[in-house]
Amino acid sequence: MISSQSITKCNFCKHFFGGPGARRVFTYVFLCCNITLVKTLELLGQARSRDGTVLKLVRRSDEYIILANGKSLMSSRMHGSEEALATFACRHAMALEKPCVLIGGLGMGFTLRATLDLLPPNATVVVAEIVPAVVEWNRGPLALLAGEPLTDPRVHVEIDDVAVTLASGRGQFDAILFDVDNGPAAFSGSNNQGLYDDRGIAAAFAALKMNGVLGVWSAREDRKFEQRLRHGRFTVEVEHVRGRLKKGGPRHTIFLAHKEPGK
Repeated sequence: MISSQSITKCNFCKHFFGGPGARRVFTYVFLCCNITLVKTLELLGQARSRDGTVLKLVRRSDEYIILANGKSLMSSRMHGSEEALATFACRHAMALEKPCVLIGGLGMGFTLRATLDLLPPNATVVVAEIVPAVVEWNRGPLALLAGEPLTDPRVHVEIDDVAVTLASGRGQFDAILFDVDNGPAAFSGSNNQGLYDDRGIAAAFAALKMNGVLGVWSAREDRKFEQRLRHGRFTVEVEHVRGRLKKGGPRHTIFLAHKEPGK
């Protein structure tokens, strides 16, 4: 509701509001009086994960958001750190003739797109995504955001827990990228915590080839997880990047765990 006080603050609005052509100038009332328009959320899809978390895909103007139990899990306006994850973790794999890379967690496809852009034509990229609806969203309303990465013939999608893929792929991968949940401090699913404990780290170590790299995206620093990686025989680097890279945003953490000879 617009009060009479807000109208009298602007001579332009005072002159036109309620007079001839009032409907035509109504937008200017909002602009001149600094009244903020509330953008509505459009529900595009809804699903439930295996642990009961309710996931919703919503759109607000040109922004796409995935909500987990009503809280924002990811947004199409902030994906620079996901792309940085691929850049850091694939440094070794991109120099190989036929690298094999595993991505745990599809999200909105930005990590996958960045990985594909780095790898050669003969590469194989396995994407493990536990929620079927997320895959469908990436083939539907989210497809164009990252340039339809699921249509790339190098991509193989497994609709399953990434832990299952790790267990069946001993010594198979040149790089493993975890873009699952909020990182080691799970946000949407308690089941995801198993990826980051000692057993999950051991499974990732076993699934990597020698000189392979495990890259882990995290919303925050986690010294205990860093120590677990070292305890799991990895050599560890930690990178800090902005959510929008050079354009700012919150600071995110990327753990890079290297499987080196003699470990």
